Amino acid sequence: MQSIQYHRYGGPEEMSLEEVEIPKPGRGQVRVQVRAAATNPADWRVRAGNLRLVSGSRFPRGLGHDFAGVVDAIGPEVTRLRVGDEVFGIKGIREAGAFAEYLVIAEKSAFCKPPSLSFDLAAALPMASVTAWSAVVDRAKLRAGQSVFITGCLGAVGRAAVQIARMRGAEVAGNCSASMREEALALGVREVADYRAFDIATYQHRFDLVFDTAGVLSLSQCSSMLKRGGAAVHVVFSPGKLIACLFSPRHKLASGNPTPQRMAGITEAAEQGKLVPKIGRTVPLSEAIPALTELETTGTPKGKLVIVFAP
Repeated sequence: MQSIQYHRYGGPEEMSLEEVEIPKPGRGQVRVQVRAAATNPADWRVRAGNLRLVSGSRFPRGLGHDFAGVVDAIGPEVTRLRVGDEVFGIKGIREAGAFAEYLVIAEKSAFCKPPSLSFDLAAALPMASVTAWSAVVDRAKLRAGQSVFITGCLGAVGRAAVQIARMRGAEVAGNCSASMREEALALGVREVADYRAFDIATYQHRFDLVFDTAGVLSLSQCSSMLKRGGAAVHVVFSPGKLIACLFSPRHKLASGNPTPQRMAGITEAAEQGKLVPKIGRTVPLSEAIPALTELETTGTPKGKLVIVFAP
């Protein structure tokens, strides 16, 4: 099978499309014929070695985390899934390898794809939506009538957070590029700020939740925007933010862990058309490395890059 691999940590030049052996599912695992895989900033952070304490030092390594596909083999002690089931999910940081024609994954980490959802859309959902769900639902416990400010409200995580917050009846404000203001309003962001001319002083003590998906706010800026009892949730963090998340009840860290509860909520919302990722571009695996390199180096995505595979 073909798979995007790298043999050492580094930049996009380390990626190569290689022929590797089709993996066999082990105990409690299923093998998935991948039909679509979506990119996340975590892909190049892992490849660059920024998360090597988690990802380890075994090479060569596969790339990619979000996937959707069809179960084509099962290992011993698999009880829930069957060959032919359509599934989606997240390959973990340590194993990765979603940018490949086949992958193996623990049965507990593969979730049934709604029949109404295309493979492309299903692949674009997991990591961003799980992160947003953990922030809005689990960390902040946002309720109807409360308010949230989301930085990067049209990024993958921000877009998911807007939709989840709206589902829960919250009032949403956020920032993005001025050229995308109308798109943010159409998504349900009631108050849209230009991130280049963002005046923190106009947002003092207004929000129950500040979700800093872009990692652009300091701890003090987040705190200044919060109402009494409010919380700030962080995705991109410095050592100072990590310490604050550990010791301050006002600062929390979002999680990309796809628990069954989070995935059930995401699946239901996607089935109902209330949680819809934006796909900016689809490419076959043969064209994925140039597309990944362009996305990483320009840093200006207009929706998810999805790698598609022939059935």
